[in-house]
Amino acid sequence: MKTRVKLHDRCGLLCLIHTSVLMLLVAGGVAQSEDPKPTVPIIKDGETQVVPGFNDPDLWVRHDLWVETEFDSDGDGKPDRMHVDVTRPRQTENEGLKLPVVYVSSPYFAGTGTMAKQFFWNTRHELGTTPPERKHGPPIKTRSMRPIISKSHVKEWVPRGFVVVHSSSPGTGLSQGCPTVGGDNESLAPKAVIDWLNGRAPGYTTPDGDEEVIAHWSTGKVGMTGTSYNGTIPLAAATTGVDGLEAIIPIAPNTSYYHYYRSNGLIRHPAGYLGEDIDYLYDYIHSGDPEKREYCNCNVRDKEMANGMDRVNGDYNEFWAGRDYLNDLAPVKAAMLMSHAFNDWNVMPEHSNRIYQALKAKGTPVQLYYHQGGHGGAPPMKMMNRWFTRYLRGDENGVEKDSRAWIVREGADRAKPTAYDDYPNPAASPVSLHLIAGSPERGQLSPVPTPKEDTETLVDNFAFSGASLAKAEWTDHRLIYVTPKLTKAVHLSGTPRMTIKLASSKPAANLSVWLVSLPWNDSRNAKITDNIITRGWADPQNHRSLTESEPLVPGQFYEMIFDLQPDDQIIPVGQQIGLMIFSSDREFTLWPTPGTELTVDLDATTIELPVVGGAEAFKKAIRQEPEKAVKPAPNAGS
Repeated sequence: MKTRVKLHDRCGLLCLIHTSVLMLLVAGGVAQSEDPKPTVPIIKDGETQVVPGFNDPDLWVRHDLWVETEFDSDGDGKPDRMHVDVTRPRQTENEGLKLPVVYVSSPYFAGTGTMAKQFFWNTRHELGTTPPERKHGPPIKTRSMRPIISKSHVKEWVPRGFVVVHSSSPGTGLSQGCPTVGGDNESLAPKAVIDWLNGRAPGYTTPDGDEEVIAHWSTGKVGMTGTSYNGTIPLAAATTGVDGLEAIIPIAPNTSYYHYYRSNGLIRHPAGYLGEDIDYLYDYIHSGDPEKREYCNCNVRDKEMANGMDRVNGDYNEFWAGRDYLNDLAPVKAAMLMSHAFNDWNVMPEHSNRIYQALKAKGTPVQLYYHQGGHGGAPPMKMMNRWFTRYLRGDENGVEKDSRAWIVREGADRAKPTAYDDYPNPAASPVSLHLIAGSPERGQLSPVPTPKEDTETLVDNFAFSGASLAKAEWTDHRLIYVTPKLTKAVHLSGTPRMTIKLASSKPAANLSVWLVSLPWNDSRNAKITDNIITRGWADPQNHRSLTESEPLVPGQFYEMIFDLQPDDQIIPVGQQIGLMIFSSDREFTLWPTPGTELTVDLDATTIELPVVGGAEAFKKAIRQEPEKAVKPAPNAGS
């Protein structure tokens, strides 16, 4: 027979707060005698305020439990249970206060695997060939903390009268099951926790017992947030349409594992992790029960992933489609505040933009915050507070009427983004730029086509970085085309689109495109991202279909159209916009033997830039100012 209890009905929940409970009871009694008024959340100017009565960590109630899910991913014939922790104000225990929940789930809480390069895929091999087998790193030594899994977000939200909940994702920490890196169980696990917070799913004091824990302190209103993988899970939960998940704030979320590990058919790795693929990420997070690892490894990593990931062709298939949240947005109803960076070359900026555009079209409340930095970076606390205050507390603060897009301008404080009606900027329209020959030096990039039936050829060599190729005055290893120096700033907002007609000397080739701002800034404090406007990669073998590649006929020309990464950037006066076309990108792609030749048909190749003000604004920006006539000096003898 199952026993249903509240926290204070139990006297020893496996490492629960022995001393803290005593302090809570004593201090709680003192507080009640000194101040008989109940402590309640305070909202001012549409934001939930820090309340002194909630702001003493020594008096917070902390405990953990296991929530039962509706799936069995580790094959033991029983529903998997997720390890969950709770941190809440004492008033939820001794005053019966019910509060909304800020919930964070992660595969990282219990520790991660090695990042030694020998356990990544070897990228030094020919395209279209089976790569050398990857070695697996040593098992993760689980770092399981009880009753607290994590302290993230606690100091920000508990003092404001929210409960903070964490959970380890399937197959990590003390959560049961197998990690699947985007599989269905990673969506259903947070759904189960939200169901528990609403009284629809059971929670237990132990991973295999039947003593239940009731979330008597929960209003049932839940908001989720997190960064990177932790930002992916809120989106995964939202795709289930679970009742009670009112709002999410995903920060740099990975919204498609195909778009993370592939690009337009090309095998492409996240910045700083050359050779990483989905099976390596599985190893990196698999910190769960050692007794279940053999089953999980065999069925998930060595079967499902090995058969589906395709490191030979890089095509989009059922395996990747099942890990693309754009395909699962129909049930989403949670209000969403997306946050990303335009210079995030790990989880690239397209990840948030593609979801934002789809939810906007669907009519879901959604806003977008972009900054100019790298991976991560939450929206300002004021924005997050207004979002959760509106959707978790029901305060009519008008946040849904705010501007849709918030963009941190170059050099500005991230807490002070500029508001725009939408993203891309509604005033932006596409401007087609044409290529004028100039290799092995620099050609020209012009809004005026000059058909001459020209072709130019580059020679692939992965030994040179993209930055070195962009800076080179003369090289056969890239083609580059530049505008005149800008006499007016150019505001780009949106997704550049590349149309290219090319031929390869071999049946397979990498294709990389950078849009850069020149001259290159080599100052001591400059970052490479100061010069990169945006980038893109593609596999010419996928010129006809993303799902079915075909070997190239050497010497035959093919047309391919693909998008670069979205951007919003103001290119200042005095700079030149440069389009660089090359083959292997040393920091992102495979490294085939140098020597492949790519020949580009310049007349049939264009780059379409989203320019605020359109073609007229762009032409004014590159129009050269006429030189002022110099008045002759008066004759000295006159």
